[in-house]
Amino acid sequence: AFMQEAVPVGEGAMAAVLGLERGKIVTICEEISQTSPVQAVNFNCPGQTVIAGATAGVKKATEALTAAGAAKCVILPVSAPFHSRLMLPAAEKLKEEFERCSWAEPKWPIVANVSASAVVSAEEIRDALYEQTFSPVLWESSVLYMVDYGVDTFLELGPGEVLCGLIKRCRKGLKQMAAGEPEALEAMATALREGA
Repeated sequence: AFMQEAVPVGEGAMAAVLGLERGKIVTICEEISQTSPVQAVNFNCPGQTVIAGATAGVKKATEALTAAGAAKCVILPVSAPFHSRLMLPAAEKLKEEFERCSWAEPKWPIVANVSASAVVSAEEIRDALYEQTFSPVLWESSVLYMVDYGVDTFLELGPGEVLCGLIKRCRKGLKQMAAGEPEALEAMATALREGA
């Protein structure tokens, strides 16, 4: 609700940019942002970056990115420009809500996508959630950070297998399993117990 308040439906957009180097995407978005807000907001895997911003800015950016050599730009069916600076008003409201919550210290480190590094305290987690609302998602860097620390198996919980697909493109040879239904979760638990 806070995010939709910040940018009403139709005023913001997101698009996946395929097959173009991320540095070019960032540069082109920065140039277009001089007249209409747009920025790179999800660095998903090699060859896939998502941009977000004002609808007009995203449209101009997709045209410029296609002209610069992007294989494809796909407008995403979303209601707001998530992870962009346009979400800052929502982040400020979320920050107030976070203050009302009771936060426990984590038992294990959590890799924050906003920094692609581990956060180990409740305060760091709260800060990372706040920043992630209006900051780019460093998914590829987060996966590689975990791989550098010895992670070789990734579990995706929830509907779909999008993240498993991105992980395959981040680094070859990693194991991944997805579970969207309770039965699949049971099968995942069994496979893990058996060392699969």
